Amino acid sequence: MTKPSQKQGQILAYIYYYTKINRRPPAEADIAAYFGITGPSTHQMVIRLEDGGFIARTPGAARSVQILLPASALPALE
Repeated sequence: MTKPSQKQGQILAYIYYYTKINRRPPAEADIAAYFGITGPSTHQMVIRLEDGGFIARTPGAARSVQILLPASALPALE
């Protein structure tokens, strides 16, 4: 597994903290709103994170993202 890029690390940190606070993973729309990016860009990033082995998700299931990295490997959320 390679190291996530800076942007990927921020998205992973967001998913981690969102899940910890809300007790469920964020929707892609939540990620898009937080980072000010479009829905399609968010979806492509989620696919890249999954392909990189950083997250797992169930296709077609809403809010199914699970982070596969330990919390200690995540950067601070900016």
